[in-house]
Amino acid sequence: MTILKKQNVALNKSFTKKEEAIREAGRILVEGGYVDASYVDAMLERESKVSTYMGNFIAIPHGTEEAKVMVKSSGISVVQVPNGVNFGTEDDEKLATVVIGIAGAGDDHLEILSQIAVYCSEIENVTKLADAQSEEEIVNLLGGIES
Repeated sequence: MTILKKQNVALNKSFTKKEEAIREAGRILVEGGYVDASYVDAMLERESKVSTYMGNFIAIPHGTEEAKVMVKSSGISVVQVPNGVNFGTEDDEKLATVVIGIAGAGDDHLEILSQIAVYCSEIENVTKLADAQSEEEIVNLLGGIES
């Protein structure tokens, strides 16, 4: 089942802090009915422990292991940040231009993460996501991501 819908995509966003980007990715998951509102706090908690920056200008924030109970159904959100947002530190900048929020029900979590990681391992694919002009374009690019 494809888990990315047009309404799960936010284009041309701008953030000064990674926490704002994570909250936006989480807000989309909450509004889509994939997770309880408290899942967003679990996404921020995970980020405070381990960076979800994956390289290639991609960050994939998701909840902690304990937050799995807050996931109603599998879904992803995509937030495009053309100017990037730092997922590193002041001394070690890790710029993300695409932030992909994940909520995986049951064992879907690792499968979804794996599919996104494989797609985003090619910088050309990340560039297409970062340069996409419409929600439909992003949905088409990531159309193969399924739960």
